[in-house]
Amino acid sequence: ICMTNSAASKSPAATFPRNRGMPLDLDRIEGARVNLSAVERRAATLTTRRSVKKEWQAAWLVKAITCIDLTTLSGDDTPDRVARLCAKARAPLRADLVDALGLPAMPTVGAVCVYPTMVAPAVRSLAGSGIPVASVATGFPAGLMPLKLRLAEIRYAVEEGASEIDIVISRALVFRGDWQQLYDEIAAMREACGDAHMKAILATGELASLRSVYRASWVAMMAGAD
Repeated sequence: ICMTNSAASKSPAATFPRNRGMPLDLDRIEGARVNLSAVERRAATLTTRRSVKKEWQAAWLVKAITCIDLTTLSGDDTPDRVARLCAKARAPLRADLVDALGLPAMPTVGAVCVYPTMVAPAVRSLAGSGIPVASVATGFPAGLMPLKLRLAEIRYAVEEGASEIDIVISRALVFRGDWQQLYDEIAAMREACGDAHMKAILATGELASLRSVYRASWVAMMAGAD
């Protein structure tokens, strides 16, 4: 197996182009339809397909490591606990496995994700590794905070060194179909992120229907979510 980890050695902003967004297209949102039975049939086939084997399976598992956001979002998080997580992020495999797989270097995870107050300790622990720090913000996980405070939390996390911000959307706006306000809020969050990438957490399990998920996804992308 010969793999490189160049993508993980760069910040997200340096690796991928930003989503510049587009004006809100309400016709696309309001006209959305999802065939639930067809989706369920398709999903049921995912576990019945042939999987890759042997060295190809190992290659994909190593690739999966580089796509992981290694995360701690616990109420008892401390700088020391975050430092231990960052050490795992730097070396997620045993050295003997790296040698046995013939990898040119130790793979690293895609990012370390923490609360805003733990961003600075994570940045210090990952110095020189090329592993970016992601931070949840905007009142994660519920998002039930005034917009002014949600934007301030984004700016704080970016100032502390986060290069990715994981926002949560206001689910109530989806429930009442207020797509314009949802778009405006996400666009404001994107602006507050500055150069940091913005990931939109939709909380799909709370959106009640796949059509709501589809619509919220489109609004987030139109508003500039990366």
